[in-house]
Amino acid sequence: MKLFKIAFQMDPLKNINQKTDSTLMLMFEAHLRGFKLFHYQPKDLYLENNKVKASGYFFTIKKSGSKYLFKRKTAQHIDLENFNVVLIRQDPPFDLNYITSTYFLEKLSNKVLVINKPNSIRNHPEKLSMFEFKQYIVNTLISSDVKNILKFHKKNKISIIKPLYGNGGEGIQKISNNISKSRRIINTTLKKYKYPLICQKFIKDIKFGDRRIIFINGNYEGSVARIPKKNSIKANFHAGGIAKKTGLVFRDRKIIKSVSKFLKKNNIFFAGIDVIGNYLTEINITSPTGIQEINKLNNSKLEKIFWNKIEAKIK
Repeated sequence: MKLFKIAFQMDPLKNINQKTDSTLMLMFEAHLRGFKLFHYQPKDLYLENNKVKASGYFFTIKKSGSKYLFKRKTAQHIDLENFNVVLIRQDPPFDLNYITSTYFLEKLSNKVLVINKPNSIRNHPEKLSMFEFKQYIVNTLISSDVKNILKFHKKNKISIIKPLYGNGGEGIQKISNNISKSRRIINTTLKKYKYPLICQKFIKDIKFGDRRIIFINGNYEGSVARIPKKNSIKANFHAGGIAKKTGLVFRDRKIIKSVSKFLKKNNIFFAGIDVIGNYLTEINITSPTGIQEINKLNNSKLEKIFWNKIEAKIK
């Protein structure tokens, strides 16, 4: 077996939630295959004389009971051109720092497989790329204008608002017939996040969960329903959503077929889409999650599928 060198661009290892983190599964499977693993934070990525470098460290990982333990080696500066794969796995916000890292990584040669492709991440923000599938999205407005949002909301009667570049359920709020209260919520949210807001007609089927559907190399590989806690509209795992086994329901198969074509066309290797009832609400390609929950509920190993397909690409 060839000794692959894998670089993980992500937040600090100590911040990993071992019960839910998908990157942890990818790391451990890569370790089991004998790959050399390197970690660096996005802030430690830099460009020197047109060479893409990072300050970080090689590390090993082992499992002790239900815990994963990391052992770091000496920190060093390294040329990422020497790696087979670079995985972009830091959490959003999808801001100028995130975008800058994609410009840096795009300068790597084709010898280095960057997952996901930097230009695809830039060109297809998760809450905007859903507009490629107008037949599958609910009535949606994206705007920074309070009057515009309120006018659109009145047509819906009940709406959901959320910041355009938020993640993990942050900033999601429900607004209803109380216009003065709705105006106050919209103003406060705009002021806090400083991004345009998404306003969508409230989908009542959220009570059945927000389904996270995982694609690897453009193909459907598994799904999980994320059920909001009682009296909550937020289904994201970061916001306390509860994982529940699910099959393909409503229009899932039609949506999967369309999204698969889109992902393959844009060479997006790893993606997770969110579906509520009959409606596609997001296409996550910055740092998709859901591997651990799908594995547990379906007795599967998505990380094995992931690396099998990576190895096939490299060979």
